[in-house]
Amino acid sequence: MVSRRGLKQRNILIRFGLIVFGLIFFFAGIGIIFIATTPTPDISSFTNRQVAQSTKIYDRTGQVLLYDYNRDARRDVVKLSDISPNAIQAAIAIEDSSFYQHGGIRLTSIIRAIFVDAFGGSASQGGSTITQQVVKNTLLTSEKSITRKVREWILAIKLEQVYSKDQILETYLNNIPFGGTLYGIEAASEAYFGISSKDLSLAQSAYLAAMIQAPSYYSPYGSHRDALDARKNLVLERMHTLGFINDTEYASATSENVSFAPSSKNGIIAPHFVFYILDQLEQKYGEQALISGLKVTTTLDADLEVKAESIVNQYALQNEKDFKASNASLVAIDPTTGQILAMVGSRDFFDKNIDGQYNAALSLRQPGSTMKPFVYSLALMNGYTRDTVVFDVPTQFSTACNPSAVTNNKSPCYAPSDFDNKFRGPMTFETALAQSINIPAIKVLYLVGIQNAINLAKSFGLTTLGDPNQYGLTLVLGGGEVRLLDLVGAYSVFANDGVKNAPTGILEVDDSQNTILQKYVQQQSTVLSSNIARDVSGMLSDAPARVPEYPLNSPLSFSGYDVAVKTGTTDDTRDAWVVGYTPSIALGVWAGNNDNTPMVKSIAGFIAAPMWHEAMVYALSKYPKTYFGQADTIPNSVPPMLQGNWQVPDRNGNIFPHDLLYWTDKNNPQGAPLTNPDQDSQYAYWEYGVSAYYASHPELFTSGVMLPVPVSAATQ
Repeated sequence: MVSRRGLKQRNILIRFGLIVFGLIFFFAGIGIIFIATTPTPDISSFTNRQVAQSTKIYDRTGQVLLYDYNRDARRDVVKLSDISPNAIQAAIAIEDSSFYQHGGIRLTSIIRAIFVDAFGGSASQGGSTITQQVVKNTLLTSEKSITRKVREWILAIKLEQVYSKDQILETYLNNIPFGGTLYGIEAASEAYFGISSKDLSLAQSAYLAAMIQAPSYYSPYGSHRDALDARKNLVLERMHTLGFINDTEYASATSENVSFAPSSKNGIIAPHFVFYILDQLEQKYGEQALISGLKVTTTLDADLEVKAESIVNQYALQNEKDFKASNASLVAIDPTTGQILAMVGSRDFFDKNIDGQYNAALSLRQPGSTMKPFVYSLALMNGYTRDTVVFDVPTQFSTACNPSAVTNNKSPCYAPSDFDNKFRGPMTFETALAQSINIPAIKVLYLVGIQNAINLAKSFGLTTLGDPNQYGLTLVLGGGEVRLLDLVGAYSVFANDGVKNAPTGILEVDDSQNTILQKYVQQQSTVLSSNIARDVSGMLSDAPARVPEYPLNSPLSFSGYDVAVKTGTTDDTRDAWVVGYTPSIALGVWAGNNDNTPMVKSIAGFIAAPMWHEAMVYALSKYPKTYFGQADTIPNSVPPMLQGNWQVPDRNGNIFPHDLLYWTDKNNPQGAPLTNPDQDSQYAYWEYGVSAYYASHPELFTSGVMLPVPVSAATQ
């Protein structure tokens, strides 16, 4: 016996079904009428139509043309029989595998589109057939609406009634936009591979088919080469599944190394930045919008960009000789707005020997010690001070090993050291950060918590960091992966008194009718208080605190200017970074190799700092001379260790060194110390390291009084 509730549900389903079929018959009836009355377009006129308007991309002044996206459009019409079967099958496999079976549209796609649109979805639902794409790319505007979609369906059906499948496919392959000025597979084949489309290999064909969906995003010259490679493999997988290629062909094409011809040097300024902007436009407005006559005013300072490109090229070529670092990149940002002023993705966009068209400014790399300021800023937020003392002594951090294993750095043990294998004893947060010393930084990360540090770094804009289990305590030494663009944007927060402006590259987008589609609107968020930001800026701009790691006249210093700066080098010397800022500009550089091979073992101060210094000198000459605000003074009420005084009597009345876990509650450093600090899993390890260090340095005691550690005595 069916319950009353069951009957009600069944009635609802019946009514819903009737509505569904009613909609289908309604649209089918309308479709029949429109199909009967709509004239069939002349397919022969498609390839002779006028090329759509170009999108022009300008610098921030609106006067310097960086790139005319559609200037001198190229379209070379070829017969279907003169196109490689590889290319034909690749396009069908990824775009419309049932092309030779349907009548111009796929009813399942249309029904899905109707229901999604009816219930509040996008007006562009449903996968388009090749026939629909011919109509969409040649006859209709890029408007997204139900009316336009219906017209597309009707015209697709009309085409199928009059023209053969091969005629439609030939038209399609001769009209596909392949990015920039390229239309049709013949022009794309010649531009990307230097060959005719009839000679395309299986792998080359898969690459071109992969680009059809979003030619700017999947451009081999843009910043999504990994995504292009993945989609190329998807095309090959579809071809294999459909029986177009056999197992041997599939395996060979998947592993084939395909080279792309260098992009033309003519008519483009700041190419890495331009492709970065084109990606954004295509993702927001669709590929057709790029040939609709847009005018895009960007944030780029063309003068700074040209100078930066010259500097990066000069130093990267020298670094290749001196350090086996073949590439470099640079990003400059206005901290007060987040506007990108310069983006140099490689030493030379057109240098095929280093894959110069790959944008290293947008690639994920390990940041080394440039992560340290974020961890220290969190410690300051939690109540520690820039004068807090922490001990740089040999320390075993893994609780899976004995505290005495202070030299064992083999898993599961973790006892890191610095580049020079020296230990410096007691250091303030300020000197430890300024000199980029590892042991203090690891201890600070433990004090604040790894997850908390990741959360704060993400709030700065370093959103590519993952789960804390991926890194452990290595996070503070650059265990994660970040982009140079994001890193410079994150440092801009310190420069802007703790206020974040997300990096942006567009000031305004106008359509062909001069209607504003998009305009820069400042969107700020406070990440940390101004006094903490000023503390960090003070720590990073303190040239005397960098001594002896860097002399006062090093490339990190600028006479008469407040410039905060941090270097970073990964342990294996695969990445070298320098990021610095004033309140007016933030500028960062990266040096390394695109293929992630290691450089000559050295530090960023030698590899990247000279390049960064020269670029910063030029930037300082262009932008206002500004100074960091004064940070708050440290109150006398805080514990001695937070005031820089570590030589005070301990609980037993002895003046003997103890690390922070002895003197403070890590969760409330300005409060009373814990009664039983040994309950902390790291306490015994830190204390052992300090005790062992001083036991091995008896010269540090004179008449029962402990002396500060001189650098000359700090070598282990």
